[in-house]
Amino acid sequence: MLKLSAENFKKMSSAIIDAVCSVYVGSESLIEKLLAACLSNGNVLFEDFPGLGKTLLAKVFARVIGSDYGRVQFTPDLLPTDITGTKIWRANEGRFLLVRGPIFTNVLLADEINRSPPKTQAALLEAMEERQVTIEGETHRLLEPFFVIATQNPIEQEGTYPLPEAQMDRFMLKMSPGYPADIDSEMSILKRRINWMKDDPTGDIRPIVSLNEFRQMQEYVEHIGVDESILKYIAEIVRKTREHELVEIGSSPRGGLALLKASRAIAAINGRTFVIPDDVKAVAKDALSHRILLDVEYVIEGEKPENVVEDVLKNVEVPKDLNR
Repeated sequence: MLKLSAENFKKMSSAIIDAVCSVYVGSESLIEKLLAACLSNGNVLFEDFPGLGKTLLAKVFARVIGSDYGRVQFTPDLLPTDITGTKIWRANEGRFLLVRGPIFTNVLLADEINRSPPKTQAALLEAMEERQVTIEGETHRLLEPFFVIATQNPIEQEGTYPLPEAQMDRFMLKMSPGYPADIDSEMSILKRRINWMKDDPTGDIRPIVSLNEFRQMQEYVEHIGVDESILKYIAEIVRKTREHELVEIGSSPRGGLALLKASRAIAAINGRTFVIPDDVKAVAKDALSHRILLDVEYVIEGEKPENVVEDVLKNVEVPKDLNR
């Protein structure tokens, strides 16, 4: 049994982030938040333009943490059973046998999730929240850990189906990788492609931690201390999103839980055994923005949910005295 200390946890987290950064060129903060979500057993949605490495990032991360990896390419003709699996009749055995779908894995990449109709998207709802699937009336537990990393393209409307609010709410974090920050980052992508001598280098990646060690890291996060003043701070942020003048529907209580879980993981990644307000601020926009619906008039004016969260963070008093 691996005994983790704050220092060991920080070193292991840094090693995971560095290993991902050795392949994926992008924001280290983005990778840190992805790690925080997965340490909290949370699902992540990447929404950004094509060609920014969203799929590569998911594959690299799965390899680095030593997990099983499955991928579903969402298309208009995809069926729910293509994700969960189904039972088929074996005449020679005289019984139905379960053929498991790609959802029976540790990390499931739901690529271009908004290209399938709502009925197919709904096949993930039970798995994302309860870590189980029901196939023809029989419930099957999924592997531990299990989380979904989904991608979607925000610019194409034809042939896509917007994710319903119930499904958006099941993503702990929604993030955008964005374009490379500068010319050096652009060149780094090109140089790495030359060194790889192939388009997909993920087959050569070796795990930094074993799956068992990653599970223990998840357990460690559950013991990160949270002062009551921090709980109040999170609760006030969530409630203020519902009271904001631009908002029609604010964050759900699940948003507050997501913010709490991600904040604890961020604290652990940074070598602390307790949560501070900066941990909450670090993930607030990613945890809450996609749970907020603005009034139509403000959407037309160009307002965004991220603006609401920023405004709320400015107006909620930050706790200063923490009992550690």
